[in-house]
Amino acid sequence: MANPKQLKVTLVKSKHGRLKSHKACIAGLGLRKIRQTVSVQDTPENRGMINRISYLLSVEEA
Repeated sequence: MANPKQLKVTLVKSKHGRLKSHKACIAGLGLRKIRQTVSVQDTPENRGMINRISYLLSVEEA
């Protein structure tokens, strides 16, 4: 079985003043600072978090 696809996720807007659940999604993806990029697996759980806070993120396939 091949490795699952990876997504490069970058935080492009501040997390300050956002809903508590949106801040939890940011933390769940492993993001802490603006312009920080992390690589996450393309799973339904991660996709759900990305979709919820898509207005704060930039996403690329890696």
